[in-house]
Amino acid sequence: MTTNLFVYACLAIGLTTALVGGVFQAFSDFVIAGLVRAAPAGGIDSMQQINRTVFRSTFLAIALALAPIMLAASLYAWQSLQGTPKLLILIGTAIYMTAVLGVTMFGNVPMNERLDRLTSTSPDAAIYWKKFGAVWTGWNHVRTFGAIIAAICFLLAAVGLPDTLPAMT
Repeated sequence: MTTNLFVYACLAIGLTTALVGGVFQAFSDFVIAGLVRAAPAGGIDSMQQINRTVFRSTFLAIALALAPIMLAASLYAWQSLQGTPKLLILIGTAIYMTAVLGVTMFGNVPMNERLDRLTSTSPDAAIYWKKFGAVWTGWNHVRTFGAIIAAICFLLAAVGLPDTLPAMT
């Protein structure tokens, strides 16, 4: 792999990860906040539709595709790099896998699935909705910061890479 190609790959990974973090941030900042302010049945129904729509979204494809791409970059970094860029790529990947994918799979998605099983107008749904907004958003903050920190790691690695990559002929 040429020096420039891996630098550009790290830049692309970093920028794409930052975009994922931006979507999470938007949900924390105003989407969930707005839904929670609505009447419970309206907020629940809207969130159920959002959760069903995300499965057919470009966002989900990108967020999931970052995992194997980051793992491949980490494997290359582990085998071919030294110093700070190597460490940043490994840390960025670990943070993304844990704080973004792990929290999504074991925090937000189970809450979404439970919400999806509820009838939006039921008393049980209204009770769960009060808890949902705060807890879901808390986990989403973790995903937001995880994606942003991972993005920063890859972007900083890209800046430092030209001095550390092996010469390619």
